[in-house]
Amino acid sequence: MAEAASHPVVSPLGAPLEEGLARFGTDGIRGRVGTSVTPAMALQVGYWTGVVLQADGPVVIGTDSRRSGPMLVAALSAGLMAAGREVWQLGLCPTPAVPGTIRRQGAAGGLMVSASHNPPHDNGIKVFGATGAKLVAARQQAIEAGLQGRTVPPPLAGNGRLVLRPDLLAAYVDSLRASTGGQRLDGARVVLDLCWGSATACGEELFRSLGADVLVLHGEPDGERINQGCGSTHLEPLKRAVLESGADMGFAFDGDADRMLAVDGRGRVVDGDHTLYLWGSAMRREGQLPDDRLVATVMSNLGFERAWQASGGVLERTDVGDQHVHAAMEALGAGLGGEQSGHILSARHGMSGDGLLTALQVATLIHGAGLKLDEWMDGSFQPYPQRLVNVIVPDRQRRQQWQQCEPLRLAVAEAEAAMAGHGRVLVRASGTEPLLRVMVEAAEQSQVDLWTDRLAAEAERHLNQA
Repeated sequence: MAEAASHPVVSPLGAPLEEGLARFGTDGIRGRVGTSVTPAMALQVGYWTGVVLQADGPVVIGTDSRRSGPMLVAALSAGLMAAGREVWQLGLCPTPAVPGTIRRQGAAGGLMVSASHNPPHDNGIKVFGATGAKLVAARQQAIEAGLQGRTVPPPLAGNGRLVLRPDLLAAYVDSLRASTGGQRLDGARVVLDLCWGSATACGEELFRSLGADVLVLHGEPDGERINQGCGSTHLEPLKRAVLESGADMGFAFDGDADRMLAVDGRGRVVDGDHTLYLWGSAMRREGQLPDDRLVATVMSNLGFERAWQASGGVLERTDVGDQHVHAAMEALGAGLGGEQSGHILSARHGMSGDGLLTALQVATLIHGAGLKLDEWMDGSFQPYPQRLVNVIVPDRQRRQQWQQCEPLRLAVAEAEAAMAGHGRVLVRASGTEPLLRVMVEAAEQSQVDLWTDRLAAEAERHLNQA
């Protein structure tokens, strides 16, 4: 592909998009349907993805349950076929089914239509390469250059092909069963919150097939209710169901099922840090955790870090986003990593964040050891009090460059000095929403509340001023 001249080049599928539209963020392209995410945009994303993907073979597309999903899948498919690609549509599926299918079928790449944990009116596009990993930054930038008319498009191919392949989901489910190594869940009482989303495609079937006694919440695909008061971002329904039913454990997924948070039998939240600690400890005992190393992000709890280090383990931190965890794991040869939000990556299982896989590992590890999840939690690490406040900052430049706001920067420095090594502050712009995230953790809850409130107020006052 040649670089365009100074004037934007009109692609065979339409005029260039504005620079602010169709940008890759922390986890693909995401936004409000009809505003930043449109069929016209998806058509061009499909076309330029087809051009940019290097490998031969089909391109796989999956979707969550959002009502806008079929529209965007159709537009992406048209664009890919215009680039001469064969498209395999999986239909409703968890996001990790896409990279898993890419690897098993030798596909050129894939796309997932989902806005993950965002509300129903949003949607998005995640793009994967031939290895099943999220598309590297250079390839994302090449797609953006095509969308913005900065690259001369190749001649329109228009000889692509569309194939419906919902049958491929069975191989994904089989791979999840195989991940348990023959361990079953006979007699285990489990609650699943399927979030009206992607996990409804196979979550209940999977746990029942392993012998679990399953109670299902929000178990039908419903794009108008996905993530609404349920799932991994709203755990109260799961807590109530676990406590009222006397279940051993409960698992909640987000809209596209690439992450999971659990609840123990006493209603306590088992987040991604606890999952890394549990799963990582089991791998260490088996001699399957290289260098006793875990990879986490800057959001992971300080209590988790210090407990893992005290046990002789090594904890590496990365920026937020599973692609950063993935890159660090590959560079360091690490076997396990993830995010506090429940996005866990295992080198033994393809390095794709998979909420259903993670839930199965937690369930079978606990059940196989003859324990209850609350018994394990009693012996786990003690997390530091931690609080996260989201400040709405519509101005993207102010949000991304918050460090240039001197009053906020000085307030952060004051907070860090006051906690004197017994806490920390993290301020970061969301990569998927117009939010500045302010997180404080410390040994004392009073310090957490004091500095979270003060820093959030400073951000609101100075970043949103006229």
